[in-house]
Amino acid sequence: MMPSSFAKVWGCIAAPGHRFILAGVVLILLGVMGGWPWITGLGVVSGGFFAYFFRDPERDIPLGPGVIVSPADGLVIRVDEVQENEFLKTSARRVAIFMNVFDVHVNRSPVAAVVKEMRHRPGEYKVASRADAASRNEQQALMLENEAGRRVLVVQIAGLLARRIIPWVKPGQPLARGERLGLICFGS
Repeated sequence: MMPSSFAKVWGCIAAPGHRFILAGVVLILLGVMGGWPWITGLGVVSGGFFAYFFRDPERDIPLGPGVIVSPADGLVIRVDEVQENEFLKTSARRVAIFMNVFDVHVNRSPVAAVVKEMRHRPGEYKVASRADAASRNEQQALMLENEAGRRVLVVQIAGLLARRIIPWVKPGQPLARGERLGLICFGS
């Protein structure tokens, strides 16, 4: 059976955003029923903003051996060599991606791998593009290992506005390249 247009659209929005969008719909209904155009407008603007923020579009994931995909939409703000002592315990190449409020905030696995370890670290909520955000902000680290034994560390870092990290995976779970692994969104 073919899903309805509503189900197709609703399914393209990350589940944590549904309640925010429904709040916008409630404002629209209250505004229309009460004859309050500014409440209706607030509902349209807020519902539209949250639908856009929590969108979760399908992606065409490239195939081929050795392909690594970006775990996040956004702007690459730093590529450098770092000494990673907590998980990898070796030097590693870090690619830092800053997601602004207009980027898709659903994160994906960069490689086909198994989630070996997850660790949440509380912290601050500074602007995520700052160099010290990686060491000071709240974060969720996911250690992935592919079938060849190569390890990839994905660290989701909260920021000033997107302060809540919601993991959708657990240790031992196999992931396909490009599979959704979590969301960074509003909340605490």
